[in-house]
Amino acid sequence: MTTEFVSGDIVQCAYGGKLLEGIYITGRDGMAVIKLGSGYNIGVPPQACTFVERPAPARVKPYEVTQNSSLPNLSIVSTGGTIASRIDYRTGSVTSQFNASDILVAIPELASIANYRTIPLATILSENMTPAIWQQLARAVYEEIKRGAKGIIVTHGTDTMAYSAAALSFMLDTPVPIVFVGSQRSADRPSSDNAMNAVCAAAAATSDLGEVAVVMHATTNDDTCAIHRGTRVRKMHTSRRDAFRSLGADAIGSIEYSSRKVTLAPDAVKRGTHKLALRDQLDPHCALIQFFPGLSPDILKAYEGYHGLVIAGTGLGHTSTALIPGLKRLAEGGTLIVMTSQCMHGRVCDRVYDTGRDLLAAGVIEGGDMLPEAALVKLMWVLGNEKDKTKAAAMMQTALKGECTRRSGHGL
Repeated sequence: MTTEFVSGDIVQCAYGGKLLEGIYITGRDGMAVIKLGSGYNIGVPPQACTFVERPAPARVKPYEVTQNSSLPNLSIVSTGGTIASRIDYRTGSVTSQFNASDILVAIPELASIANYRTIPLATILSENMTPAIWQQLARAVYEEIKRGAKGIIVTHGTDTMAYSAAALSFMLDTPVPIVFVGSQRSADRPSSDNAMNAVCAAAAATSDLGEVAVVMHATTNDDTCAIHRGTRVRKMHTSRRDAFRSLGADAIGSIEYSSRKVTLAPDAVKRGTHKLALRDQLDPHCALIQFFPGLSPDILKAYEGYHGLVIAGTGLGHTSTALIPGLKRLAEGGTLIVMTSQCMHGRVCDRVYDTGRDLLAAGVIEGGDMLPEAALVKLMWVLGNEKDKTKAAAMMQTALKGECTRRSGHGL
């Protein structure tokens, strides 16, 4: 029985015809979860495990790192994604390390780039991110820049990082880099990307960049990180280290890991271009829905009373004709409806086919080449700061932070 074991016990287990040794972590769904020496976990029947030993608790000696006061000052704001973490080999779990000394001990390369001040804002899984936390994050970043930080690193879980980067893009005008960074693979795995991403994020945060960006692996190798504009990035793979891509535009820069050389694209906003400003009002009464064949018009009843609605439509921005009367009722009731596309590239144009023209007549506005998630966050921000729906609609079709272009020139 799993009750015979406690977290941290060394056990042997039969798996795939082999006898393996590892660390017992926990019992889950009737299985024993065992961490192998490779860093990977397996699940085996508890009866296949035998007790080997119970190591004594490890004593961790405090270690302080002296930072170099001549280097630029960066602030690291954590929302739950960890820039450095350590595996506790007694329990097999990954422990977040979040003060400057912990980070520099875990990733020594950082010490030669900057000084670090750390602000643990939240400890959440990124799927639990909310507009209210976006507001707290924007305010924290604003205060750190006012304190004199030459750049900001925001550590964040990867699943919703693009939403958060877009949110801060709209809420903040920044004279310094605000760099979101995460890790696709945890620190206990041999293929972890956390250290390289952190180093490249620090390099970007001390560069001539002057906008909100996401920095993650550009390839599957440990050679280069890409700098993506915060309103143009999407996570494109569940687990690959190079999961993040800029869509509708090129990446705005890159960082060579070995040299830490930062190269910015001509259209990247440069440091000092904007004066610091915070406009953190958001209207959370907005939603994003994806059209699919057979979608019942009844779904729209759930959004009655919403102030804004983004639709990820097909192709040039279409839904079935069956949804148009319901969308018209929502628009007439005061809901600002923005059409985007499920396609990875191109822009919405609802003037080509009858369905598109009918959608426009019903009060739906075109979202150009905005990503659906960026359109949602922008809609929250626009409606939080502009109550006149006509002006709000015009703002949704105006490029504010590089989220849309007048022409889409990037293909497959």
